[in-house]
Amino acid sequence: MARLPAQIIWQWIIGGVGVWFSLVLLCGCTPPVSHLTEAQAAAAAVAIPDQDLYLLGPEDAIEISVWKEPDLTKQLVVRPDGKITYPLIGELQAAGRTVKQLQEEILKRLEKFVTDAHVTVILLKAQNYKIYVTGKVNKPGDFLTGKPVNVMQAISMAGGLTPFASPGSIMVIRTIGGKEEAFPFNYKEVARGQFLEQNRMLLPGDVVVVP
Repeated sequence: MARLPAQIIWQWIIGGVGVWFSLVLLCGCTPPVSHLTEAQAAAAAVAIPDQDLYLLGPEDAIEISVWKEPDLTKQLVVRPDGKITYPLIGELQAAGRTVKQLQEEILKRLEKFVTDAHVTVILLKAQNYKIYVTGKVNKPGDFLTGKPVNVMQAISMAGGLTPFASPGSIMVIRTIGGKEEAFPFNYKEVARGQFLEQNRMLLPGDVVVVP
């Protein structure tokens, strides 16, 4: 059997290595990673509550667990009256307290029933801190912020003003004691760093109206 010239053999080897290396690069390439826009990332960051500061409110979902006591692990939703009902201790006030404060209160009440109880309270879903932006913004709607935001932040979450908006006539509508109050907000002034007191922190249920 005739032997092939060494030059041809080396050409085959080099060509095969090249094909193999190309396949490795093709198969091993990292798939494209989707990136949030800056506005989406900012909105996502706002939506994550700081559990050390966030005050629980109606509709918030929490989980309470006690180490080595599976029957005391419960997922609860804060009722409209701000209370929850928990085994052994009955009703207790949840609204207006942080997760840590609620945890301490449950531990205190459980002491007479469970020896050396280790209580953990976790915020599963923050439904209470919701604000609304309506009118001439790019994305009007309700926004679950999870923590306080100011008027400028709320407008940014709503995609900013449209070209037809009246930036000097924006109003914040707030219900206090069953009565509605209106607070003026001038976007242009605040954007220039003037009269910054207008850029108030919004409360749950506040409505930002952009005419």
